[in-house]
Amino acid sequence: MLTHNKIKMENRACLECGNPVFGRIDKKFCDDQCRNAYNNRQNADANNYVRNVHSILRKNRRIMEKLNPNEKGKTTKAIMLKKGFDFTYHTSIYTTKAGATYFFCYEYGYLPIENDYMVLVKRKEHF
Repeated sequence: MLTHNKIKMENRACLECGNPVFGRIDKKFCDDQCRNAYNNRQNADANNYVRNVHSILRKNRRIMEKLNPNEKGKTTKAIMLKKGFDFTYHTSIYTTKAGATYFFCYEYGYLPIENDYMVLVKRKEHF
């Protein structure tokens, strides 16, 4: 019986490199390097999308941080666009009791008001 299990384990091949896999019966990779390489390749498309969206969100946050050094200010949509702000992406939306809708990129947010002006704020919440 022990010989049978040993033979069965030796016949298993690493999903990444094809080398024999030894150890637990449910083991699929010969080492951590092969496991990581396999999983990175499987998730490459999703990782690139997430990486690109996160990059846009960080850029939006940096733009608002520079335009709003005093934690509350005002600017125009045109200035934000000129600096590369992408209004498509934000991390959260907050609607006040009065019905004003703020769009946030992490702790920095903006409120569109009349004539394409934007009120900029910094949320003081700590998680």
